[in-house]
Amino acid sequence: MLRKMASAKKIKLVLDRKLKEVCETPASFTFFVSLHDFVKYIESTPSFAVFFSGAKKGGRAKELSPKYSVMRQVYQGIEDIDVRTTNDLGHDRYVAIRELSLIRNKDVSDNNSFWKRRELLRKVAGEIHHTLQSYLSESGVKH
Repeated sequence: MLRKMASAKKIKLVLDRKLKEVCETPASFTFFVSLHDFVKYIESTPSFAVFFSGAKKGGRAKELSPKYSVMRQVYQGIEDIDVRTTNDLGHDRYVAIRELSLIRNKDVSDNNSFWKRRELLRKVAGEIHHTLQSYLSESGVKH
């Protein structure tokens, strides 16, 4: 039991640090990298797997904001941005790569959907953080 509490505490601390980076990073390409790191941590933490499993398995995906999918697109775009492949990545991934590349090259405008939604993404990260922290605080959660 003590080990589970220590594990949950460590997860909360890292999650807090990742959110702080998102909140404190100025609007720039680095901001989108911090979002990438936030999403990567969430999706790689076994305690949060319940948020990504199907409803039939007791999943809690509906508790994450529908806007999480945009954060997921940022994550995938950062993963893809420097990858050279002949595989078809699909329209959405190519758009993410293009928009993130423009931001990285300091070519920003409100025509860029990611750039236009940067403050909304900051807010959504806070909402996701709150949902995950609440989940970790619930009694009986397995970590």
